[in-house]
Amino acid sequence: MVGPSPFLTEDNQPLNPELQALQSLEGELHLRFYLPSREEFALPAIAIREVMQQTPDRITPIPNASPLLLGTINLRGQVIWVADLGQFLGSPNALNTDRSEIPVIAVEDQETLLGLAVESLGDMEWLDVEHLQSATNVPDHIAPYVQGEWPLEGESQRVLRLLDHVAILRSARWAT
Repeated sequence: MVGPSPFLTEDNQPLNPELQALQSLEGELHLRFYLPSREEFALPAIAIREVMQQTPDRITPIPNASPLLLGTINLRGQVIWVADLGQFLGSPNALNTDRSEIPVIAVEDQETLLGLAVESLGDMEWLDVEHLQSATNVPDHIAPYVQGEWPLEGESQRVLRLLDHVAILRSARWAT
């Protein structure tokens, strides 16, 4: 015999507010972050292996590497490249590496792992991908990496752009 759920009251309402909040969430979980240009982007949480704060001295520069790459880090025994995401996306402002810590988002697809250095991290947020709009006014050089955008409420002309981590990882730009 199946009885009432121990998580619900007799009238099928959740016992605790956290469970009720989880049941009302819509969309998919994303990490919001900023580039030095103050543009805001998001990546799907399922694409992110880890988010970390790296001290600049833990990022080892590699001679003759692409100028888009800051160097490498050791992530629990695995050496991974760290890229300046803003520079990769064509931002005129280089990432300030003269600070105590640099936020790095490690993204992964199959066996490929890459650290994306950003200006600052935002929040994890549930975003409804059904409300994702086609990206408008996106420069041609970043269009292949943007899946769409959400208009930001209360802010005219500001948008939150969703990046395609697979397109970034597989870009031919890394070879230059």
